[in-house]
Amino acid sequence: MDLGVYQLRHFSISFLSSLLGTDSSLVTLDSSASGASVVAIDNKIEQAMDLVKSHLMYAVREEVEVLKEQIKELNEKNSQLEQENSLLKTLASPEQLAQFQAQLQNGSPPSSSSSSSSSSSQPATSTTAPAQPTLQSSGPSA
Repeated sequence: MDLGVYQLRHFSISFLSSLLGTDSSLVTLDSSASGASVVAIDNKIEQAMDLVKSHLMYAVREEVEVLKEQIKELNEKNSQLEQENSLLKTLASPEQLAQFQAQLQNGSPPSSSSSSSSSSSQPATSTTAPAQPTLQSSGPSA
């Protein structure tokens, strides 16, 4: 038998024996490599593959459970944000909605500081000034 093949088989036996927790001296190969030892090696390889498969399946199942929980939490958060968005849309004045749409079209992120700075730069007779008391008065009655 070729020396490289023999060394590879010896390494495989040692590796599989360490995986399976058996003594590598119990599984030996002679240079003739009889049919019984080849069957024994095949059985050990199959056992090792089954062991690896079961560990991988266990790890995948754990990861799937974690991901399912994250999906559930994200769906709940999404639902909550959609309800909040709907409420804010109903409470906002048409002027505020128009200003928000304009900010989105300009590419500037909507924020409380940009809306307050834009409303403060407008004259006091602006239509956005009366909208705030309307929101405040409609808030407690809702």
